[in-house]
Amino acid sequence: MFTATHLHAMIVHFPVALVLVAFVSELIGYILNKPFYLKASFYILILAGLGAIAAYITGDAAGDGMDGGSLQRALEAHEKSATLTLWLTIAAAGAKIILYFVKNEMRWLKILAFALLFAAAGSVARTGYLGGQLVFKHAAGVELGIGNFDALQSNEHVD
Repeated sequence: MFTATHLHAMIVHFPVALVLVAFVSELIGYILNKPFYLKASFYILILAGLGAIAAYITGDAAGDGMDGGSLQRALEAHEKSATLTLWLTIAAAGAKIILYFVKNEMRWLKILAFALLFAAAGSVARTGYLGGQLVFKHAAGVELGIGNFDALQSNEHVD
């Protein structure tokens, strides 16, 4: 059965990768003084922001009904980190959009945009780690792939 958990797992890797690639591209652009990388970072960051929104919405739906004990604490930590990542990514993209349309060399806004993108890259890494903990430590969203469980319990033969 296709669930919100499946959809979240399919979507979430895109904004993770895109935020990190946008940051690396921005860094290369400033270090090598290459406008191509800065422009690439801008477009990648826009896609990352859209992906972060989709990942957040599907993650919120995937987390519904998962509660209790250490799973609940882990889920809440992941959700808080995801919320921070979402807002940092949107803020970084917003700052870059303003820079794009103003076409003015506002040094303070460039520094702010870079700082927000740097923070988003760190935050997305932390959020991904916490998401991995949900799956690999707490088995959140993991279905047992052992066939017909009811038949196994009643000692019937399962093909």
